[in-house]
Amino acid sequence: MAGVLLMVLPGKTLAQVQVIHAGQLLAVPGKAPLKQQTLVVTDGKITGVFPGFQSLDKFADNARLIDLSSAFVMPGLMDMHVHLQGELGPKNDSETLRLSDADVAMQSVFFAEKTLMAGFTTVRDLGAKPEQIYALRDAIDKGWISGPRVVAAGRVAVTGSHGDVDGMRADLLEKYTAKTVCDGPFDCRRATRRAIKFGADLIKITSTGGVLSDTNTGTGVQMADDEIKEIVETAHSLGRKVASHAHAASGINAALRAGVDSIEHGSYADEESIRLFKKTGAYLVPTLLAGDTVVTMAKSADFMSEDIKAKAIRVGGDMLKNFTRAHKSGVKIAFGTDSGVSRHGQNAREAVLMSAAGMSANDILKSATVTAAQLIGYQDSLGTLEKGKLADIIATDISPLEDINALLSVDFVMKAGKVVKTYRKTSP
Repeated sequence: MAGVLLMVLPGKTLAQVQVIHAGQLLAVPGKAPLKQQTLVVTDGKITGVFPGFQSLDKFADNARLIDLSSAFVMPGLMDMHVHLQGELGPKNDSETLRLSDADVAMQSVFFAEKTLMAGFTTVRDLGAKPEQIYALRDAIDKGWISGPRVVAAGRVAVTGSHGDVDGMRADLLEKYTAKTVCDGPFDCRRATRRAIKFGADLIKITSTGGVLSDTNTGTGVQMADDEIKEIVETAHSLGRKVASHAHAASGINAALRAGVDSIEHGSYADEESIRLFKKTGAYLVPTLLAGDTVVTMAKSADFMSEDIKAKAIRVGGDMLKNFTRAHKSGVKIAFGTDSGVSRHGQNAREAVLMSAAGMSANDILKSATVTAAQLIGYQDSLGTLEKGKLADIIATDISPLEDINALLSVDFVMKAGKVVKTYRKTSP
């Protein structure tokens, strides 16, 4: 009989073995890339990294070659601040009334796939309709739909703050007010427990006002110290981290003193903020792309209210220089875009803005892999391409260490060993 007879025991299947030839391999962002390396992926995990282009038969009779020998290969990117259920635009008000919960869920599937195809294999969603975002997260985990791994937040906000609903008539405000809006420390304890009960992977709070709230209440502190402290202690006692939206220094510092795990935006961090970041080990998720986006929209579009326009131009214009100061001071930076304010699938534009603000390409890639994985507690399974890690892998024609703009056109995407975007070398 020609060929080889493979004996498979009942109930057993052959392991899926993929052998990747990488022209350049950035296995551990922050370290130097290596040339001509071989990655072995077995059933979705990395089982070996070897020098040179190794032959397939060394690993398995059924091994499949993925030829990235002319590409730059690195871990999948991670975005620590997205909103997969929508995009900022002139139709937002009408969409709130016209789109059903089912419509919102289907739209989030569309945005999730765009994000994955852009090379972002893991995201942290920091504000969405709870039932729909948890269903999206779980459907992706089960393989029912294609999308990035989702770490989904439950949102806890105080009445009238940035995290509460606004800009509607009174009866609609009543209708759309979430059951996790709270007042006072004990009520905020209840809201935190409720969010976790219904599926939150972490808690998102809004310790200051926000740019896109349709109100003139500003971007200063909006949660009381005892409310923030109660939320953080309750979340941590239930094994959940806390992310705080914060622009003004007073709100940043109050959240850091209370023990939050990350600050989102951090637009006006001062010297005290930087000291607290270092003392507590909290991460800054800068979202420069959101600032850039709202400034452009405020100046060129006509759907924003005057209150929003004023805040957008002021805060968006200040974010870049404040990020530069925080980074140079040694604050831990985790990559995050606030996509949903900007368009989904364009997440890598954040890297270009970080570069313009003076962050090195090496540090940018580390922030979107190693540091992001640490923030969400996934460092044992994601963030690097080492033995035992999940095979979340991307490739580009050009090294982003040489030109950060290479991240704008990721050419190959694998998530947990599944190829979702096949490599096709760009013609010279």
